[in-house]
Amino acid sequence: MDVLKITPRGYCHGVVDAIKIARQVGAEAAAEAVPEPVQMLGYLVHNEHVTDELKDHGVRLVDADDRMRGLQMIDSGTVIFTAHGVSPAVKDRAATLGLRCVDATCSDVVRTHDLVKQLAGRGLHIIYIGQKGHPEPEGVIGEAPEWVHLVEPLDTAELDRLKAELPEVPIAVTCQTTLSQWDTITTIEEIQRRWPAVEVYNEICKATQERQEAAVKAASEVDVVIVVGSSRSSNSKRLVQVVRELGGKPAHLVDSPADLRDEWFEGVARVGVTSGASTPTWMTRKVIEHLEAM
Repeated sequence: MDVLKITPRGYCHGVVDAIKIARQVGAEAAAEAVPEPVQMLGYLVHNEHVTDELKDHGVRLVDADDRMRGLQMIDSGTVIFTAHGVSPAVKDRAATLGLRCVDATCSDVVRTHDLVKQLAGRGLHIIYIGQKGHPEPEGVIGEAPEWVHLVEPLDTAELDRLKAELPEVPIAVTCQTTLSQWDTITTIEEIQRRWPAVEVYNEICKATQERQEAAVKAASEVDVVIVVGSSRSSNSKRLVQVVRELGGKPAHLVDSPADLRDEWFEGVARVGVTSGASTPTWMTRKVIEHLEAM
């Protein structure tokens, strides 16, 4: 069985920067005479292997879907805000608690935060296409909660409800950076049908776009695609989605070689391998080596 290594794959710049920041903060704390605890408020990036590695660097996970509730579990030391970003209210609360705050928010997400503040300042209601329960929308919406309306991709029923609620007000649309770019474009087109004068700001990040495009293109050359990544990772799950829906080939998400199933490869001559933007290179390499040995 031939293995096609799809590129680009793996870490994006935001993940690389966040991990560097966390490692450095952990090392600085360890070098102190009386080290204070270093905690990341939620998963720094959505991958368990990265989380385990950061524990070795002295960075402890505070696992809380609600960032404000997570702060209640931290009473001293340093708190690291994850690559997904947090709301201003979380930052203010952390400062009030006397915590040393380190911001590892991806620069692409920071740009979306700034955009939302600017649009709300102009009096525009913002339709934000995002995934409910994901930390990135939580942080972005927190910039102007009374002006931002979360809509999941392709949720036309919610768009109809918003149209009835906001029929004539000025509208802008933006989105979570890690969604399927095709779902996002389709949803934006639906918004434009309902509000023809809407201002459009498609914030799907370049790394997400490039990985999705490469995976869909590679699907035409293989029988099945393996995506290495965590089930927590939005961009990894979207890679599986776009290969299945647009590439027309089977695709499977695996966290490690242990997740591979022999039946996926019955009659398969060529398999493609890619990985999410928060997946360590060494884990993708392990999966590729396992496939090459089959």
